[in-house]
Formats: sequence, C-alpha cells, structure tokens
Amino acid sequence: MTLFIDGDAFPNLLKPIVVKAIERLKLKTYVIANKKINVGKSKYIEYLIVDAGADEADHKIVEMTVENDLVITADIPLADRIISKNAHAIDHRGELYSVENIKQYLTIRNFMQEMRDAGEVTGGPKAFGQKDAQNFANQFNAFLQKALK
Repeated sequence: MTLFIDGDAFPNLLKPIVVKAIERLKLKTYVIANKKINVGKSKYIEYLIVDAGADEADHKIVEMTVENDLVITADIPLADRIISKNAHAIDHRGELYSVENIKQYLTIRNFMQEMRDAGEVTGGPKAFGQKDAQNFANQFNAFLQKALK
C-alpha cells in the first residue's frame, strides 16, 4: 500500500500524526500539490509538485493510485475517483470514504455548490481543531492497522 497526501490545505495539526505513522510503518508516501508543501522529513516521503491549474494535483494522484492505496484528501470529487479505483480515501476530519457512502457525500457537496452558485451564503465547514485531529488519528491508525495485517 502506498499513501498519497493531497497537499491542498493539509492541516498542520495532522502533519506529526501522519509522519509518525509513515516512519513507524515504513510507508511509501507521496505528497502531491501544485506548490511546495512540507509535511515533514522522512526517507519514505516523496514530494511532487505538479503544474499550476485546477485539479492538476488531483489528476496526478488518480493517475498514480492503484487498488488498496490510501489517499488523504478533503476533496470529495477526488475521493470519488479514488474509490472507483478500488483504493481508499480518508478526509482530514477522519471520515473514511467508501463505496457505501461516497455518492451521498458527493450529492451533498454538489447540492451545496449549486446553492453557493445561486448566491446563497452557506458558511462553509467549521474551523479545524484538536478534536478533528484526534478523530483523524483514530480512524487513520485503525485503517492502517487493519489494512497492513
């Protein structure tokens, strides 16, 4: 299994959690973004900078991902593409996307986008905090433990 990190808006609170797991499990990891992102130092992490442009990092992640890989992303359309490749996706708050739930998340995301496009002020997600980081750590570690048996 390879780990991919969508570098766009990756929360600082998650960086030590992820690097610790990468080191402990010797997990090959790619951090992909269209600008320099530093998650941490590890011989298991490779940083890839893609061309600027909407979804360039997403396209690269999808291109490189194979079955059973894990992608950390808050981008629901990207998660949908990853799930369709029989790989796994988890968001920054610890939500593990799956075949069973990804279409529901995508529908809600698209509905909210339509509302914003129509001029509705939706407020966006609540601020990312320590509880979110803890939820992520719990789900991430449980997933890795199960996947790497």
